[in-house]
Amino acid sequence: MRVITVLNQKGGAGKSTVLMNLAAMLQESGMNVLVADVDPQATSSGDWADSAGEDLPFDITGSTSPAQLAQLRQLPYDVVLVDTPGSMEAGDVLAAVLSQSDFAILPMEPGPLSVKPLMRTIEELVAPTGIPYRVLVNKVDPRVPNDAEDAMELLRTYEVPHFTTFIRAYKVHTFAPLAGEVVTQYTGRAAMRAVEDFRKLHGELLTIWAK
Repeated sequence: MRVITVLNQKGGAGKSTVLMNLAAMLQESGMNVLVADVDPQATSSGDWADSAGEDLPFDITGSTSPAQLAQLRQLPYDVVLVDTPGSMEAGDVLAAVLSQSDFAILPMEPGPLSVKPLMRTIEELVAPTGIPYRVLVNKVDPRVPNDAEDAMELLRTYEVPHFTTFIRAYKVHTFAPLAGEVVTQYTGRAAMRAVEDFRKLHGELLTIWAK
Protein backbone atom coordinates (compact mmCIF):
# COMPACT_ATOMS: atom_id res chain seq x y z
CA MET A 1 0.00 0.00 0.00
CA ARG A 2 1.03 3.62 -0.49
CA VAL A 3 0.45 6.67 1.68
CA ILE A 4 0.41 9.97 -0.22
CA THR A 5 0.43 13.24 1.71
CA VAL A 6 -0.81 16.43 0.04
CA LEU A 7 0.57 19.52 1.75
CA ASN A 8 1.67 23.13 1.47
CA GLN A 9 2.20 25.68 4.20
CA LYS A 10 0.37 28.29 2.12
CA GLY A 11 -3.39 28.18 2.43
CA GLY A 12 -5.48 28.44 -0.71
CA ALA A 13 -3.19 26.30 -2.86
CA GLY A 14 -6.06 23.91 -3.60
CA LYS A 15 -4.86 20.90 -1.60
CA SER A 16 -8.30 19.44 -0.94
CA THR A 17 -9.43 19.76 -4.57
CA VAL A 18 -6.29 18.01 -5.80
CA LEU A 19 -6.56 15.29 -3.18
CA MET A 20 -10.25 14.51 -3.62
CA ASN A 21 -10.06 14.39 -7.39
CA LEU A 22 -6.88 12.33 -7.47
CA ALA A 23 -8.49 9.91 -5.00
CA ALA A 24 -11.42 9.56 -7.40
CA MET A 25 -9.10 8.80 -10.32
CA LEU A 26 -7.16 6.19 -8.34
CA GLN A 27 -10.39 4.54 -7.20
CA GLU A 28 -11.68 4.50 -10.78
CA SER A 29 -8.51 2.72 -11.90
CA GLY A 30 -9.31 -0.19 -9.58
CA MET A 31 -7.49 0.75 -6.38
CA ASN A 32 -9.12 0.70 -2.94
CA VAL A 33 -8.69 4.29 -1.71
CA LEU A 34 -9.07 6.06 1.64
CA VAL A 35 -8.91 9.82 2.17
CA ALA A 36 -7.67 10.74 5.65
CA ASP A 37 -8.37 14.38 6.50
CA VAL A 38 -6.12 15.75 9.25
CA ASP A 39 -6.87 19.41 8.51
CA PRO A 40 -8.80 21.01 11.43
CA GLN A 41 -10.86 22.91 8.83
CA ALA A 42 -12.10 19.51 7.62
CA THR A 43 -12.78 20.63 4.05
CA SER A 44 -12.60 17.06 2.75
CA SER A 45 -14.15 15.03 5.57
CA GLY A 46 -16.56 17.77 6.65
CA ASP A 47 -18.12 20.09 4.09
CA TRP A 48 -17.32 18.03 0.98
CA ALA A 49 -18.24 14.65 2.45
CA ASP A 50 -21.39 16.05 4.05
CA SER A 51 -22.57 17.40 0.69
CA ALA A 52 -21.80 14.09 -1.01
CA GLY A 53 -23.57 11.87 1.52
CA GLU A 54 -23.06 8.29 0.34
CA ASP A 55 -22.05 9.28 -3.19
CA LEU A 56 -18.26 9.56 -2.87
CA PRO A 57 -16.58 6.66 -4.71
CA PHE A 58 -13.96 6.17 -1.97
CA ASP A 59 -13.86 6.04 1.83
CA ILE A 60 -13.07 9.12 3.89
CA THR A 61 -12.23 9.73 7.52
CA GLY A 62 -11.06 12.60 9.72
CA SER A 63 -8.53 12.44 12.55
CA THR A 64 -5.89 14.74 14.03
CA SER A 65 -4.60 12.23 16.59
CA PRO A 66 -0.86 11.58 16.00
CA ALA A 67 -1.25 8.14 17.61
CA GLN A 68 -3.95 7.15 15.13
CA LEU A 69 -2.10 8.66 12.20
CA ALA A 70 0.97 6.59 13.04
CA GLN A 71 -1.13 3.51 12.20
CA LEU A 72 -1.97 4.55 8.62
CA ARG A 73 0.10 1.79 7.05
CA GLN A 74 -1.91 -0.90 8.83
CA LEU A 75 -5.20 0.07 7.16
CA PRO A 76 -6.64 -2.29 4.51
CA TYR A 77 -6.33 0.03 1.49
CA ASP A 78 -4.19 0.18 -1.62
CA VAL A 79 -3.72 3.94 -1.31
CA VAL A 80 -4.29 6.40 1.55
CA LEU A 81 -4.28 10.09 0.62
CA VAL A 82 -3.83 12.52 3.49
CA ASP A 83 -5.19 16.07 3.48
CA THR A 84 -3.18 18.37 5.76
CA PRO A 85 -3.50 21.80 7.42
CA GLY A 86 -2.58 24.87 5.40
CA SER A 87 -0.12 26.10 8.04
CA MET A 88 2.95 24.97 9.97
CA GLU A 89 1.17 25.07 13.34
CA ALA A 90 0.18 21.39 13.50
CA GLY A 91 3.78 20.19 13.52
CA ASP A 92 3.17 16.98 15.46
CA VAL A 93 0.32 15.97 13.13
CA LEU A 94 2.36 16.68 9.99
CA ALA A 95 5.37 14.82 11.40
CA ALA A 96 3.23 11.78 12.19
CA VAL A 97 1.74 11.74 8.70
CA LEU A 98 5.01 12.24 6.87
CA SER A 99 6.67 9.49 8.92
CA GLN A 100 4.15 7.10 7.36
CA SER A 101 4.22 8.52 3.84
CA ASP A 102 5.71 7.10 0.65
CA PHE A 103 5.18 10.19 -1.50
CA ALA A 104 4.23 13.86 -1.12
CA ILE A 105 2.38 16.15 -3.52
CA LEU A 106 2.69 19.90 -3.03
CA PRO A 107 0.11 21.95 -4.95
CA MET A 108 1.31 25.47 -5.80
CA GLU A 109 -0.50 28.39 -7.38
CA PRO A 110 1.33 30.09 -10.26
CA GLY A 111 3.21 33.25 -9.32
CA PRO A 112 6.41 34.25 -7.50
CA LEU A 113 4.63 34.83 -4.17
CA SER A 114 3.89 31.11 -3.96
CA VAL A 115 7.55 30.09 -4.02
CA LYS A 116 8.68 31.17 -0.53
CA PRO A 117 6.03 29.22 1.44
CA LEU A 118 6.51 26.28 -0.92
CA MET A 119 10.26 26.17 -0.31
CA ARG A 120 9.72 26.49 3.44
CA THR A 121 7.36 23.52 3.35
CA ILE A 122 9.90 21.46 1.40
CA GLU A 123 12.92 22.42 3.50
CA GLU A 124 11.31 22.15 6.94
CA LEU A 125 8.91 19.26 6.46
CA VAL A 126 9.45 17.16 3.36
CA ALA A 127 13.19 17.12 2.68
CA PRO A 128 14.19 15.95 6.20
CA THR A 129 12.08 12.80 5.74
CA GLY A 130 13.80 11.83 2.50
CA ILE A 131 10.51 10.80 0.87
CA PRO A 132 10.09 11.50 -2.86
CA TYR A 133 7.84 14.40 -3.80
CA ARG A 134 6.59 16.49 -6.69
CA VAL A 135 5.22 20.02 -6.84
CA LEU A 136 1.97 20.34 -8.79
CA VAL A 137 1.24 23.66 -10.48
CA ASN A 138 -2.42 24.19 -9.63
CA LYS A 139 -5.14 26.77 -10.32
CA VAL A 140 -3.65 27.72 -13.67
CA ASP A 141 -5.68 30.43 -15.40
CA PRO A 142 -6.50 29.03 -18.87
CA ARG A 143 -6.93 32.61 -20.13
CA VAL A 144 -3.36 33.64 -19.26
CA PRO A 145 -0.73 32.64 -21.85
CA ASN A 146 2.19 30.68 -20.40
CA ASP A 147 0.77 30.77 -16.85
CA ALA A 148 1.80 27.17 -16.16
CA GLU A 149 5.02 27.31 -18.19
CA ASP A 150 6.28 30.36 -16.28
CA ALA A 151 5.59 28.64 -12.96
CA MET A 152 7.45 25.51 -14.04
CA GLU A 153 10.40 27.56 -15.24
CA LEU A 154 10.54 29.14 -11.77
CA LEU A 155 10.54 25.68 -10.20
CA ARG A 156 13.37 24.59 -12.48
CA THR A 157 15.35 27.63 -11.34
CA TYR A 158 15.06 26.39 -7.76
CA GLU A 159 15.73 22.79 -8.90
CA VAL A 160 12.44 21.62 -7.44
CA PRO A 161 10.97 18.30 -8.71
CA HIS A 162 7.58 18.91 -10.29
CA PHE A 163 4.90 17.26 -12.38
CA THR A 164 4.81 18.17 -16.06
CA THR A 165 1.02 18.00 -15.73
CA PHE A 166 -0.74 21.11 -14.41
CA ILE A 167 -4.28 21.66 -13.19
CA ARG A 168 -6.33 24.47 -14.69
CA ALA A 169 -8.77 26.57 -12.67
CA TYR A 170 -12.35 25.90 -13.72
CA LYS A 171 -15.61 26.87 -12.03
CA VAL A 172 -16.58 23.22 -11.78
CA HIS A 173 -13.76 22.73 -9.26
CA THR A 174 -14.96 25.70 -7.24
CA PHE A 175 -18.51 24.39 -6.93
CA ALA A 176 -17.62 20.70 -6.54
CA PRO A 177 -17.40 20.74 -2.70
CA LEU A 178 -20.85 22.32 -2.46
CA ALA A 179 -22.26 19.74 -4.87
CA GLY A 180 -20.42 16.90 -3.16
CA GLU A 181 -18.90 15.82 -6.48
CA VAL A 182 -15.47 14.64 -7.54
CA VAL A 183 -13.93 14.75 -10.99
CA THR A 184 -15.13 11.30 -12.07
CA GLN A 185 -18.70 12.56 -11.50
CA TYR A 186 -18.40 15.80 -13.48
CA THR A 187 -20.67 16.25 -16.50
CA GLY A 188 -20.86 18.73 -19.36
CA ARG A 189 -18.52 19.83 -22.13
CA ALA A 190 -16.61 22.37 -20.04
CA ALA A 191 -16.15 19.84 -17.25
CA MET A 192 -14.40 17.44 -19.60
CA ARG A 193 -11.37 19.72 -19.74
CA ALA A 194 -11.13 19.52 -15.95
CA VAL A 195 -11.41 15.73 -16.12
CA GLU A 196 -8.63 15.64 -18.72
CA ASP A 197 -6.22 17.43 -16.37
CA PHE A 198 -6.72 14.90 -13.60
CA ARG A 199 -6.47 11.95 -15.98
CA LYS A 200 -3.07 13.27 -17.04
CA LEU A 201 -2.02 13.75 -13.40
CA HIS A 202 -3.13 10.20 -12.57
CA GLY A 203 -1.16 8.79 -15.49
CA GLU A 204 1.98 10.75 -14.64
CA LEU A 205 1.80 9.68 -10.98
CA LEU A 206 1.58 5.99 -11.96
CA THR A 207 4.56 6.45 -14.28
CA ILE A 208 6.60 7.97 -11.44
CA TRP A 209 5.67 5.08 -9.16
CA ALA A 210 6.63 2.55 -11.83
CA LYS A 211 10.13 4.02 -11.96
